[in-house]
Amino acid sequence: MRLRPVTRDFNQESDMCDLSIFIVGAAGEGIQTIGDVVARALLRSGISVFTTKEYESRIRGGNSSYRIRASGPNAPRHDADVLLSLNLEAAAHYENTASTNCILLGELPPGGQGTPIPFQELAREKFGSPLFANSIAAGALGSAVGLSQEILEEAIRERFARLPADVLQKNIEASQLGHERASASRSSSSVIAMKSTASTFTLASVHEIIPLAAAAAGCRFMAAYPMSPATGIMTAFAKDPELGVFVEQVEDEIAAINMSLGASAAGARAMTATSGGGFALMTEGLSLAGMTETPLVIVVAQRPGPATGLPTRTAQEDLNFAIHGGHGEFPRAVLAPSNPQDAADVTFRAFDLAERYQMPVLVLTDQLLADSHFSLPDLKIPEQPVSSGLADPSGVASYQRYALTENGISPRLALGQSEHLVLIDSDEHDETGHITEDLEITRPAMVEKRLEKARRLKGEMALPEPYRTDGARSVLISWGSSRAAVVEAIDLLRADGKPFGALHFTEVWPLPHLTLPDDVEYWSIEGNATGQFAHLLQAEWHIRLAGTIGRYDGMPLDARSIVAEVVGSTSEEVS
Repeated sequence: MRLRPVTRDFNQESDMCDLSIFIVGAAGEGIQTIGDVVARALLRSGISVFTTKEYESRIRGGNSSYRIRASGPNAPRHDADVLLSLNLEAAAHYENTASTNCILLGELPPGGQGTPIPFQELAREKFGSPLFANSIAAGALGSAVGLSQEILEEAIRERFARLPADVLQKNIEASQLGHERASASRSSSSVIAMKSTASTFTLASVHEIIPLAAAAAGCRFMAAYPMSPATGIMTAFAKDPELGVFVEQVEDEIAAINMSLGASAAGARAMTATSGGGFALMTEGLSLAGMTETPLVIVVAQRPGPATGLPTRTAQEDLNFAIHGGHGEFPRAVLAPSNPQDAADVTFRAFDLAERYQMPVLVLTDQLLADSHFSLPDLKIPEQPVSSGLADPSGVASYQRYALTENGISPRLALGQSEHLVLIDSDEHDETGHITEDLEITRPAMVEKRLEKARRLKGEMALPEPYRTDGARSVLISWGSSRAAVVEAIDLLRADGKPFGALHFTEVWPLPHLTLPDDVEYWSIEGNATGQFAHLLQAEWHIRLAGTIGRYDGMPLDARSIVAEVVGSTSEEVS
């Protein structure tokens, strides 16, 4: 079943605690700059924000949007309560996203509704350059959502701190002009008075947090080749040398995974990051990690495929690929964070599992998580001690890299760590690491050794996290980035008297041991067309699903669309 966008009526009195702001225009017009200034100003006012970007795969032109959800959940909304347009084409393109009573301002068609403000014309007239149009727009938008000019000035000083003093001052004056122009052109009743709190928020994206958590988990090497939407992880590492992680931009994804495996074999905790097409090139290296039992963390940032697909859009299409990629049978774990705090915990967990089980661990993110910024009141990077997965060579008399053990995990020494010979080869091998063709004893023993780790891993995988499942007759199942939309959908359904709950999976493979009640109606909610996680649940747990709701147009899941589909299809009576 395909999700379709749902808009709503906007009431300025009752909806002040959940405001959706769209800044729309062409690539290169500065929509991100405007959005960043206004988001900073909202945060300074004690108002939580969730921001995300929706843009085409082009450097200039087209239609793009920067979206701010203020005082609401950290989840996407696809309708706008306030829409600021930077050009007429964008105004027409995003017209159907406007909620009833939406406040429109900016470059608008003559004679239409809203507050027309010619940003570029004003910038040229007052400041001699169209470059100041963005600050005029930020001021106008700030006025529309009830922000004071003083708060906007603080946000502009923060955003443009590196500019020369005279240029910074012109940007401040430009925002003041926009603020005054919007206020004068609109009746006071159309100004939204946002309610602030005493809370302090950290604004962060998942891909900004993964490098911090990886460094805290002991990562010391990262090799990657740029590919949207994974590139930000590599650049975040490279921009922060204090993390102590050696970063190498290599010639392709094949080099990235093999170089990272080499670093891991030499004793360094290592990782790489890519997207679907790059992961396709990495699968031989993934299989190599399985055969050589070398720890490695791989972030796969999903986007719609196949092939190049939609490079700047989001999807949850690579779950099956992550679980089954690579030839042969070997253990792996697949984890999927849903927000920055999740990302911190999941990244730390990924390195721990990789090191202890001597296997690859895949972390599935996507474009939504890469490009969205979440407001978190108390973001924490794990600080527990990092224990080395390497054995103490002083306690090893005769070393065997692949010694057969009860749990399938052999003592691991790094290359060059001691006088002991460490043999690592992609061929099947005996306990010492030497190549073998013994099909009667050694080959079966090594297969069983590797798969014993998979069996034990299954026993320590985390159970799904329940949400409002008490008394629920229907349960929505989600994984990864779909969590926030599903949680919000449950709240909307519960508020309407419908007994729904949710189960969310962060550790998606292998599935843990769990028996679900059979008197509940289950729905799988995911960002793909074929219900990949639904099929996994049916194959592993033999549960009967009432249905699968998927979104596969490149846009993220949102609560109102989920509610509309569930209510339209479920046996629950509509009140």
